[in-house]
Amino acid sequence: MPLEPLLVLELAALGVGTGFLAGLLGIGGGMVLVPFLTLILSQRSVPADLAVKMAIATSMATIIFTSISSVRAHHRRGAVRWDLVRGLAPGIVIGSIIASLGVFALLKGSWLALIFGVFVAFSATQMFRNRKPAPSRGMPGMGGQLGAGGFIGFLSGLVGAGGGFISVPFMAWCNVPMHNAVATSAALGFPIALSNVVGYVISGQSAQGLPPASFGYIWLPGLAIVAGASVLTAPMGAKAAHALPVARLKKIFASMLYLLAAYMLAKGLTG
Repeated sequence: MPLEPLLVLELAALGVGTGFLAGLLGIGGGMVLVPFLTLILSQRSVPADLAVKMAIATSMATIIFTSISSVRAHHRRGAVRWDLVRGLAPGIVIGSIIASLGVFALLKGSWLALIFGVFVAFSATQMFRNRKPAPSRGMPGMGGQLGAGGFIGFLSGLVGAGGGFISVPFMAWCNVPMHNAVATSAALGFPIALSNVVGYVISGQSAQGLPPASFGYIWLPGLAIVAGASVLTAPMGAKAAHALPVARLKKIFASMLYLLAAYMLAKGLTG
Protein backbone atom coordinates (compact mmCIF):
# COMPACT_ATOMS: atom_id res chain seq x y z
CA MET A 1 0.00 0.00 0.00
CA PRO A 2 1.98 3.04 -1.25
CA LEU A 3 1.94 6.25 0.81
CA GLU A 4 0.82 8.61 -1.93
CA PRO A 5 0.54 12.35 -1.05
CA LEU A 6 -3.27 12.26 -0.81
CA LEU A 7 -3.15 9.41 1.72
CA VAL A 8 -0.58 11.27 3.84
CA LEU A 9 -2.76 14.38 3.76
CA GLU A 10 -5.89 12.42 4.77
CA LEU A 11 -4.12 10.77 7.70
CA ALA A 12 -2.54 14.03 8.87
CA ALA A 13 -5.91 15.83 8.81
CA LEU A 14 -7.42 12.95 10.75
CA GLY A 15 -4.66 13.23 13.34
CA VAL A 16 -5.10 16.98 13.74
CA GLY A 17 -8.83 16.62 14.36
CA THR A 18 -8.68 13.66 16.72
CA GLY A 19 -5.82 15.13 18.74
CA PHE A 20 -7.80 18.30 19.40
CA LEU A 21 -10.89 16.30 20.38
CA ALA A 22 -8.78 14.13 22.71
CA GLY A 23 -7.72 17.17 24.68
CA LEU A 24 -11.05 18.99 24.52
CA LEU A 25 -13.46 16.20 25.44
CA GLY A 26 -11.22 13.69 27.24
CA ILE A 27 -11.64 11.05 24.53
CA GLY A 28 -8.93 9.06 22.85
CA GLY A 29 -10.20 9.88 19.38
CA GLY A 30 -11.25 6.34 18.52
CA MET A 31 -14.86 7.34 17.89
CA VAL A 32 -13.64 9.37 14.91
CA LEU A 33 -10.55 7.42 13.93
CA VAL A 34 -12.07 3.96 13.56
CA PRO A 35 -14.72 4.80 10.93
CA PHE A 36 -12.33 6.93 8.86
CA LEU A 37 -9.46 4.44 9.05
CA THR A 38 -11.89 1.68 8.08
CA LEU A 39 -12.90 3.73 5.04
CA ILE A 40 -9.29 4.53 4.10
CA LEU A 41 -8.15 0.90 4.37
CA SER A 42 -11.22 -0.45 2.56
CA GLN A 43 -10.60 1.92 -0.35
CA ARG A 44 -7.11 0.48 -0.68
CA SER A 45 -8.14 -3.14 -1.22
CA VAL A 46 -7.86 -4.33 2.39
CA PRO A 47 -10.65 -6.93 2.97
CA ALA A 48 -13.58 -5.48 4.93
CA ASP A 49 -13.21 -7.86 7.87
CA LEU A 50 -9.51 -7.07 8.24
CA ALA A 51 -9.98 -3.33 7.63
CA VAL A 52 -12.25 -3.01 10.68
CA LYS A 53 -9.83 -4.90 12.93
CA MET A 54 -6.82 -2.91 11.72
CA ALA A 55 -8.68 0.38 12.12
CA ILE A 56 -9.59 -0.48 15.72
CA ALA A 57 -6.05 -1.60 16.59
CA THR A 58 -4.34 1.36 14.87
CA SER A 59 -6.75 3.79 16.49
CA MET A 60 -5.94 2.37 19.91
CA ALA A 61 -2.19 2.62 19.26
CA THR A 62 -2.46 6.35 18.50
CA ILE A 63 -4.09 6.87 21.92
CA ILE A 64 -0.79 6.00 23.60
CA PHE A 65 0.63 9.22 22.16
CA THR A 66 -2.42 11.49 22.39
CA SER A 67 -3.03 10.53 26.01
CA ILE A 68 0.51 11.48 27.02
CA SER A 69 0.29 14.81 25.21
CA SER A 70 -3.19 15.59 26.55
CA VAL A 71 -2.59 14.55 30.17
CA ARG A 72 0.53 16.71 30.47
CA ALA A 73 -1.55 19.76 29.62
CA HIS A 74 -4.30 18.78 32.09
CA HIS A 75 -1.78 17.92 34.82
CA ARG A 76 -0.21 21.35 34.61
CA ARG A 77 -3.62 22.75 35.53
CA GLY A 78 -3.94 20.34 38.47
CA ALA A 79 -7.07 18.74 37.01
CA VAL A 80 -6.07 15.04 36.99
CA ARG A 81 -7.43 12.95 39.89
CA TRP A 82 -4.48 10.57 40.25
CA ASP A 83 -6.20 8.74 43.10
CA LEU A 84 -8.94 7.69 40.67
CA VAL A 85 -6.35 6.71 38.05
CA ARG A 86 -4.72 4.38 40.61
CA GLY A 87 -8.11 2.90 41.53
CA LEU A 88 -9.38 2.29 37.99
CA ALA A 89 -6.14 1.36 36.16
CA PRO A 90 -5.71 -2.25 37.46
CA GLY A 91 -9.18 -3.28 36.28
CA ILE A 92 -8.62 -1.46 32.99
CA VAL A 93 -5.48 -3.49 32.28
CA ILE A 94 -7.24 -6.78 33.06
CA GLY A 95 -10.31 -5.97 30.94
CA SER A 96 -8.17 -4.70 28.06
CA ILE A 97 -6.05 -7.84 27.88
CA ILE A 98 -9.12 -10.10 27.93
CA ALA A 99 -10.69 -8.13 25.07
CA SER A 100 -7.68 -7.55 22.81
CA LEU A 101 -5.91 -10.88 23.26
CA GLY A 102 -8.97 -13.12 23.31
CA VAL A 103 -12.38 -11.84 22.23
CA PHE A 104 -11.09 -9.41 19.57
CA ALA A 105 -9.24 -12.14 17.68
CA LEU A 106 -12.24 -14.51 17.78
CA LEU A 107 -14.90 -12.07 16.56
CA LYS A 108 -15.33 -11.27 12.88
CA GLY A 109 -14.74 -7.69 11.75
CA SER A 110 -18.43 -7.34 10.84
CA TRP A 111 -19.44 -8.10 14.44
CA LEU A 112 -16.89 -5.63 15.76
CA ALA A 113 -18.27 -2.99 13.39
CA LEU A 114 -21.79 -3.62 14.69
CA ILE A 115 -20.64 -3.42 18.32
CA PHE A 116 -18.78 -0.20 17.54
CA GLY A 117 -21.81 1.35 15.81
CA VAL A 118 -24.19 0.52 18.67
CA PHE A 119 -21.68 1.78 21.24
CA VAL A 120 -21.13 5.10 19.44
CA ALA A 121 -24.87 5.68 18.98
CA PHE A 122 -25.43 4.98 22.70
CA SER A 123 -22.58 7.32 23.64
CA ALA A 124 -23.99 10.10 21.45
CA THR A 125 -27.43 9.69 23.05
CA GLN A 126 -25.90 9.93 26.53
CA MET A 127 -24.12 13.13 25.52
CA PHE A 128 -27.41 14.66 24.41
CA ARG A 129 -29.27 13.64 27.56
CA ASN A 130 -26.64 15.10 29.93
CA ARG A 131 -28.48 13.84 33.00
CA LYS A 132 -27.46 15.25 36.37
CA PRO A 133 -26.27 12.81 39.09
CA ALA A 134 -27.81 12.50 42.53
CA PRO A 135 -25.97 14.93 44.85
CA SER A 136 -25.23 12.21 47.43
CA ARG A 137 -23.56 9.79 44.98
CA GLY A 138 -19.78 9.33 45.10
CA MET A 139 -17.11 7.11 43.59
CA PRO A 140 -17.32 3.45 44.70
CA GLY A 141 -14.66 1.77 46.83
CA MET A 142 -11.66 -0.12 45.50
CA GLY A 143 -13.72 -3.18 44.54
CA GLY A 144 -16.21 -1.07 42.63
CA GLN A 145 -13.43 0.84 40.88
CA LEU A 146 -11.74 -2.45 39.91
CA GLY A 147 -14.99 -3.68 38.34
CA ALA A 148 -15.68 -0.37 36.61
CA GLY A 149 -12.13 -0.29 35.27
CA GLY A 150 -12.48 -3.84 33.96
CA PHE A 151 -15.64 -2.92 32.05
CA ILE A 152 -14.05 0.25 30.63
CA GLY A 153 -10.95 -1.64 29.49
CA PHE A 154 -12.90 -4.54 27.98
CA LEU A 155 -15.28 -2.39 25.95
CA SER A 156 -12.47 -0.08 24.86
CA GLY A 157 -10.55 -3.10 23.57
CA LEU A 158 -13.49 -4.17 21.39
CA VAL A 159 -14.17 -0.76 19.83
CA GLY A 160 -10.72 0.85 19.73
CA ALA A 161 -11.65 3.84 21.90
CA GLY A 162 -9.73 5.31 24.78
CA GLY A 163 -12.54 4.78 27.26
CA GLY A 164 -13.50 8.43 27.64
CA PHE A 165 -17.05 7.76 26.51
CA ILE A 166 -17.47 5.45 29.48
CA SER A 167 -15.13 6.86 32.09
CA VAL A 168 -16.18 10.52 31.75
CA PRO A 169 -19.95 9.84 32.14
CA PHE A 170 -19.20 7.32 34.92
CA MET A 171 -17.11 9.79 36.92
CA ALA A 172 -19.60 12.62 36.29
CA TRP A 173 -22.39 10.27 37.47
CA CYS A 174 -20.35 9.85 40.66
CA ASN A 175 -20.19 13.65 41.08
CA VAL A 176 -16.59 14.09 39.99
CA PRO A 177 -16.47 17.65 38.52
CA MET A 178 -16.51 17.59 34.72
CA HIS A 179 -13.08 19.19 34.23
CA ASN A 180 -11.57 16.60 36.61
CA ALA A 181 -13.42 13.76 34.85
CA VAL A 182 -12.13 14.85 31.42
CA ALA A 183 -8.55 15.22 32.67
CA THR A 184 -8.61 11.91 34.55
CA SER A 185 -10.05 10.15 31.51
CA ALA A 186 -7.12 11.45 29.45
CA ALA A 187 -4.73 9.90 31.99
CA LEU A 188 -6.61 6.58 31.89
CA GLY A 189 -6.18 6.50 28.12
CA PHE A 190 -2.54 5.44 28.49
CA PRO A 191 -3.03 2.13 30.39
CA ILE A 192 -6.07 1.39 28.22
CA ALA A 193 -4.10 1.88 25.01
CA LEU A 194 -0.87 0.21 26.08
CA SER A 195 -2.48 -2.99 27.39
CA ASN A 196 -4.80 -3.28 24.38
CA VAL A 197 -1.99 -2.70 21.88
CA VAL A 198 0.02 -5.55 23.39
CA GLY A 199 -2.99 -7.81 22.84
CA TYR A 200 -3.57 -6.61 19.25
CA VAL A 201 0.07 -7.23 18.33
CA ILE A 202 0.11 -10.75 19.78
CA SER A 203 -3.30 -11.82 18.45
CA GLY A 204 -2.53 -10.37 15.00
CA GLN A 205 0.62 -12.42 14.46
CA SER A 206 -1.39 -15.27 12.96
CA ALA A 207 -3.72 -13.10 10.87
CA GLN A 208 -3.73 -13.71 7.12
CA GLY A 209 -3.67 -11.03 4.39
CA LEU A 210 -2.20 -8.18 6.43
CA PRO A 211 -0.81 -5.36 4.23
CA PRO A 212 2.91 -4.50 4.28
CA ALA A 213 4.22 -2.49 7.24
CA SER A 214 1.77 -4.08 9.67
CA PHE A 215 2.69 -5.03 13.24
CA GLY A 216 0.05 -7.52 14.28
CA TYR A 217 -3.23 -5.73 13.53
CA ILE A 218 -1.57 -2.30 13.73
CA TRP A 219 -0.98 -0.40 10.47
CA LEU A 220 2.34 1.35 11.18
CA PRO A 221 2.25 4.12 8.49
CA GLY A 222 -1.23 5.18 9.64
CA LEU A 223 -0.11 5.12 13.26
CA ALA A 224 2.98 7.25 12.59
CA ILE A 225 1.19 9.97 10.63
CA VAL A 226 -1.97 10.19 12.73
CA ALA A 227 -0.07 10.10 16.05
CA GLY A 228 2.50 12.64 14.84
CA ALA A 229 -0.23 15.12 13.93
CA SER A 230 -2.44 14.45 16.94
CA VAL A 231 0.20 15.09 19.60
CA LEU A 232 0.54 18.62 18.25
CA THR A 233 -3.13 19.49 18.71
CA ALA A 234 -4.03 17.55 21.89
CA PRO A 235 -2.58 20.27 24.17
CA MET A 236 -4.57 22.88 22.25
CA GLY A 237 -7.75 20.92 22.92
CA ALA A 238 -6.89 20.56 26.61
CA LYS A 239 -6.38 24.32 26.86
CA ALA A 240 -9.65 24.98 25.02
CA ALA A 241 -11.51 22.66 27.43
CA HIS A 242 -10.99 25.25 30.18
CA ALA A 243 -12.23 28.14 28.03
CA LEU A 244 -14.94 26.86 25.66
CA PRO A 245 -18.56 25.81 26.38
CA VAL A 246 -17.75 22.09 26.37
CA ALA A 247 -21.36 21.04 27.11
CA ARG A 248 -22.57 22.75 23.92
CA LEU A 249 -19.67 21.40 21.89
CA LYS A 250 -20.47 17.87 23.06
CA LYS A 251 -23.98 18.11 21.60
CA ILE A 252 -22.58 19.22 18.26
CA PHE A 253 -20.05 16.40 18.37
CA ALA A 254 -22.79 13.91 19.31
CA SER A 255 -24.66 14.80 16.12
CA MET A 256 -21.61 13.87 14.06
CA LEU A 257 -21.24 10.62 16.00
CA TYR A 258 -24.65 9.44 14.81
CA LEU A 259 -23.41 9.64 11.21
CA LEU A 260 -20.24 7.70 12.05
CA ALA A 261 -22.29 5.10 13.93
CA ALA A 262 -24.58 4.69 10.91
CA TYR A 263 -21.55 4.11 8.65
CA MET A 264 -20.12 1.42 10.92
CA LEU A 265 -23.50 -0.29 11.33
CA ALA A 266 -23.87 -0.38 7.55
CA LYS A 267 -20.33 -1.77 7.27
CA GLY A 268 -21.15 -4.48 9.77
CA LEU A 269 -24.42 -5.46 8.11
CA THR A 270 -22.92 -5.65 4.62
CA GLY A 271 -19.48 -7.01 5.62
